[in-house]
Parts: sequence; structure tokens; C-alpha cells
Amino acid sequence: MSNSIAVVYHSGYGHTKVIAEAVAQGVEESNAKVHLISVDDIDNHWDDLAEASAIIFGSPTYMGSVSADFKGFMDKSSKVWAEQGWKDKLAAGFTNSGSQSGDKLNTLIQMSVFAAQHSMLWVSLGLMPGNNSSTASPQDLNRIGSYLGAMAQSNTDQGAEETPPNSDKETAKELGRRVAKIAARFK
Repeated sequence: MSNSIAVVYHSGYGHTKVIAEAVAQGVEESNAKVHLISVDDIDNHWDDLAEASAIIFGSPTYMGSVSADFKGFMDKSSKVWAEQGWKDKLAAGFTNSGSQSGDKLNTLIQMSVFAAQHSMLWVSLGLMPGNNSSTASPQDLNRIGSYLGAMAQSNTDQGAEETPPNSDKETAKELGRRVAKIAARFK
């Protein structure tokens, strides 16, 4: 396996793409090669996924689950699953929704089960929760308080150029850095 990390995502309105770009930036800041791949273009990138030492999955949370487009990517990976092509690769995930909760945890659980079916090794966020005391702030890293992966929240009446907030983008960068650091240790 090479020292490259793939970030595979779907973004319906651009907000999740912003988070995917932040994850990719965190990977790059850790001196690892990154492939930023939209599921809309997945058929041109199966080789990149095969060569990657880690795959970070990203999807908006729609109706308490990954988006239909991201689920389509999951289903398309069945040939890779049958051959256990991603076995022992690192995996991680991130999601975004309009609500603070939006049942984002279910989306991350769905991604982690998907990774487990591929015999991948899940990497958690590795950050303590922020914004959970009287001295805390919405500007804290991990302001939503996730452990399984990075969660972001985007106001539904604002475009991707305005939201999600910087704290969520910085949390996403930390996820990218963490996966890259662990991938380097496994190399």
C-alpha cells in the first residue's frame, strides 16, 4: 500500500464538499498524498482506492442516513468487498446536516459498519468534545461532541460559502491529520 489517502464523499448542496476539502487539507498538511473523490466520479477512481492506505468516507446526513448517492457508492463496492480488496486499510468518516443532531451518529455508524464489512480498521475522531461547559464555545473543536467521526452542521438557509462554521472545518482537518498520522505508523 502506498502512503496515499482517499477522501470519498457525496455533497448534495456543497456543504459536505467543504468538509471533504478540509479533511483533505488535514491529510496534505501531514505530508501524505490525498485523492479527493466525489462519488459522482467514482468509476474513474477505483484504482486510487485500491492503492490508498486509508479511505475516509463522507456523506451528508439525509433522513438519518447516508445520502442515496453515497449509498450507491457503497453498493457499487460489492466487487471489492467480495475480493476483500480493502482488507486492513484504515477507514474513517465524516458527515454534515442542517441540524445540530440530525441523527448524524447513525450515518457514522452506517459508515463504520460498511468499513467493517470490508474488513477495514476504523479510526475514530480522537478529540474530546468541545462546547460542553460554561467556559466552552461554539468555536471549539468537536463542538458537536462526536467520537466516531467528524460531524458538521450547516444552517439550511445559508450556502456553502458561509457554512459550516470554521470550528467544524478545523475539526475535519484534525480528522484528516489523525488518519494520515496513523497511516504513516502502519506503513
